[in-house]
Amino acid sequence: MSDKDKHEQRFVFPAWVNWCLPMLVLAMVSGAVYVPLVIGFGFSPYATDVGYAPVQPVPFSHALHAGQLGMDCRFCHTTVDKAAFAAIPPTQTCMDCHTKIKPYDPAQPEVNAVMKPLYDSWVTGKPIKWVKIHDLPEYSYFNHSAHVAKGVSCVSCHGRVDQMEVVYQKEPLSMSWCLDCHRAPEKHLRPVDQVTNLGWKPPVEGSETLAQAQLRIGTKLKTEYGIHDTAYMTSCSTCHR
Repeated sequence: MSDKDKHEQRFVFPAWVNWCLPMLVLAMVSGAVYVPLVIGFGFSPYATDVGYAPVQPVPFSHALHAGQLGMDCRFCHTTVDKAAFAAIPPTQTCMDCHTKIKPYDPAQPEVNAVMKPLYDSWVTGKPIKWVKIHDLPEYSYFNHSAHVAKGVSCVSCHGRVDQMEVVYQKEPLSMSWCLDCHRAPEKHLRPVDQVTNLGWKPPVEGSETLAQAQLRIGTKLKTEYGIHDTAYMTSCSTCHR
């Protein structure tokens, strides 16, 4: 074969190359669907957004129960100072009061309609399916009792729940937000007996501001409670085990 023939000979691609274009098109179409879904979900209220306030099966008012009636958080969330998770109260806890103060009344259909899921749960024994609001990723470790036992109030993470008609996510619950507190826990510490008193303010001395009073008391309690040093508090293994 002459040099001219060799130069003019066409290169023949292998057969598998025929699949490249369809696979490229499939990848582009899949990416066009996948990326918006991931970003949309990742930044949706279901994942991180402050202000997430889902509709609950029963319109429970924390402003009424914890605020006006002054019920302690631990009356319903019984494990918050004993376990990693703050328990959701069983229907019986609700009915211990509602069978006496607001029992089922056929003459009040509008009240019955609102409370029907509660009454149905009580009769059938099936739990109410409450919608979780403060939902941390599964790869992060958080223990309610470890925080409550060291003087971190419910209000630091959940806000003034006692003023919320509908509970919503007050804080971002992001890693940077958690680390801000772990680096300076004295900004949030209070006496343990005031943890569930959401309206508590540090007593001011002299010309102190509230922030200065908090730092004074928080620094003292940090030593008194034996809070870990910053190196441990900001270590990856503290929250990712």
